[in-house]
Amino acid sequence: MEHFLDKTQGKAHFSPDEAPALRIAPGTGERIAFETSDAVYAQLHEHKDMAKLTAQINPVTGPLYVEGAKPGDTLAVTIHEIRLKDYGWSVSLPGSGALQHVMGEGMFTRQVPIDAEGVHVTARHVFPASPMIGCIGTAPAAGSNSTIMPSYAQGGNMDLTDCKPGSVVYLPVMVEGALLSIGDIHAIMAEGESSFVAIEAEGVAVVSVDLVPGMRLRAPRLETADEWVFVGLGDPVQESIRRGYEDMFSFLVDDQGWDKGDAYAVLSAVGHTRLGGPTGSGVPDPLHPFSAVGAVTIHRLTKSVL
Repeated sequence: MEHFLDKTQGKAHFSPDEAPALRIAPGTGERIAFETSDAVYAQLHEHKDMAKLTAQINPVTGPLYVEGAKPGDTLAVTIHEIRLKDYGWSVSLPGSGALQHVMGEGMFTRQVPIDAEGVHVTARHVFPASPMIGCIGTAPAAGSNSTIMPSYAQGGNMDLTDCKPGSVVYLPVMVEGALLSIGDIHAIMAEGESSFVAIEAEGVAVVSVDLVPGMRLRAPRLETADEWVFVGLGDPVQESIRRGYEDMFSFLVDDQGWDKGDAYAVLSAVGHTRLGGPTGSGVPDPLHPFSAVGAVTIHRLTKSVL
């Protein structure tokens, strides 16, 4: 890799006011490594008390300034590799997650070993690692975006399993230089993230960045080897679903030149929708209980139909 941004560059928000940690030219293929931190989970494991935290919750490393990026453009971030460290964490935060009522008021924490065999979630359950980036985004035009909740048009804590090696993440640019930041690596996560906390892990995400001038997106978009994945953001969740479908439809009609009737029929047949991360549309105070109101939705379209 050509550049390494260590976890001391972690920030508590996405902001246009943060000084860049690094500047690069897009399209060169240069690889940038973003190291992330799991210090907050180590503190939760030690103290079992949110009031005793001194580490940032969900810090993002960066920001990265992309030369020539301006409002109205889109970043295309290719994820080449995610390197995990020796362990991760499973944590139940009281009042958070779909299982909050059955887990009770106490805080559950578990250090989860990670090795060549996989992710040792229990003494007898070892799953192959499937690392992903939980939090990735660019800066808003003004103010600051949370790294916890909600998810934004510029990205943020989307918790999408497709933010993994081999995928390209498309993010709208709202400020000069875009100011890309990355954090919240997961060793493995079930879709929907029932606990609000996956198997969190410290690690290093290695990416390269391209710029798509004039590509205006109203929400992030992902490209895998086989699919286009459209992110729906709205409140309530039905609005999120509608907007995701509209973006799929626009992609086929406006970008690919399809007939509207063809696009409608194909999406009715193979345009699949699922619930994404539970990061919703509410501002955390300090952490928001899981709710399907405003939850992130993902909308999949196989490339074979194009």
